[in-house]
Formats: sequence, structure tokens, C-alpha cells
Amino acid sequence: MTVLVAYDGSAAAQQAVEYAFDSHADEEIILLRVVEAADGSTEAGVNLLQEALRDREEKAAGELENATAAIDTEDVVFRTETAVGKPEREVVEFASANNVDHIVVGSHGREGVSRVLLGSVAEKIVRRSPVPVTVVR
Repeated sequence: MTVLVAYDGSAAAQQAVEYAFDSHADEEIILLRVVEAADGSTEAGVNLLQEALRDREEKAAGELENATAAIDTEDVVFRTETAVGKPEREVVEFASANNVDHIVVGSHGREGVSRVLLGSVAEKIVRRSPVPVTVVR
């Protein structure tokens, strides 16, 4: 079984990583960090945009290393991946394209009006996912 963990550097995502390593230690685990290409970069030149995305991917790779630094990973098989785009879309597409059997995602626990106004990446992943999703709070 392959377990995909969506990681964004937040405390909730760190809890999702810890949950996956504890609950699925005998499975293959993929830590996926999605780099968003927003921040007005679409107006920038192509070369500048590519350089900015490379910098973000390098930063994301470092964040993934930090995510596992405090966890005992000796007996766990895992790898890290990065993708560029909207997190909810990229997580679901990655899961579909890579025969992922289960997704683990952290929840920031937004409720009420803020959840309605801001939307929830975890909720969108749950609704769109072709495989079971565990939301860790």
C-alpha cells in the first residue's frame, strides 16, 4: 500500500506526517509538498518565473527534510516529491497518477464563516480524491 501525505510546512501538516509514520510505518509513504505559483508571478517573465519556482522547490525540499528530522524514520520507507500548482488539485492528481492507496492530510481546524470564506484544502481533497483520505487534526 502507498500512502501520500500532503505537506505544507504547517503544524497541522507536521501532525499528518507523524500520524502517517506511526500508523503506516510498514507501508510506502510519499511526502508531497505542493509549491503554489501564485503571488503575482504570472505577470513576470518566463525566465524569472522559472527561477522563482526553482527557488520555491528547493525551499520545499528543505521543508520536507525538516518534517522528518524529529521523527524516527529508521524503519520507514518514504520518499519526498514536489509539485507546482494548486495544492488540492495537485494532491489528487498525484494520487491518481502514482497508484496511491490512501491520502493523509492535516486540517487547520477552521470552522464557520472563515471556512466558508477561505475554503479548505483538506475538504477539497476529501471531495475530489479517488482513494480514502484521513484528515488529521
